[in-house]
Amino acid sequence: MTLRIMITLLGTLLLGGCNQNENASATLPPPVALDSRAMGEFCGMNMLEHPGPKGQIIVGSRIDPFWFTSARDAVAFTLMPDQPRDIRAIYVSDMGHAPSWEEPGATNWIDARKAFFVIGSRKQGGMGAAETVPFVERAAADAFAARNGGNVVPFAEIPPAYVLGSDATDDQTVHNNPLAQTN
Repeated sequence: MTLRIMITLLGTLLLGGCNQNENASATLPPPVALDSRAMGEFCGMNMLEHPGPKGQIIVGSRIDPFWFTSARDAVAFTLMPDQPRDIRAIYVSDMGHAPSWEEPGATNWIDARKAFFVIGSRKQGGMGAAETVPFVERAAADAFAARNGGNVVPFAEIPPAYVLGSDATDDQTVHNNPLAQTN
């Protein structure tokens, strides 16, 4: 009888472990800390050599994240039809918790779909282009916009033309992209 109880307990523990794994897969995978091995997806350059907010996208079909020298490039990646569609997480630097513009931080990543972005500010991104400056808190985004110009918008309202260039229509938003939907 003791053996039967032990087998039952073991089976219960194993099944409980399976349920925990199912719940874990429903959550976002954690962001990866930025270090000297991270190279920008579009430019092939070291991420640490550029100022401003960064991005990383984690997809199901790849072990390492796609790295972006600017948050703007990360948003653009989600809109490009030739890029992977199995996106599990989109992370951007929280500039409200960054040491400085020149040093955006290695671990202050936030879920891009929940961030507030300042677009149209005077600050340029890592590659010298217009930037989407992300913040976890709306008040920090508003304060940044007051100092540097620009408008505060959520991820779903970033115009494709802003991140892709003038080829995209101005009245569309990222919201039209199924990847912009929050889970």
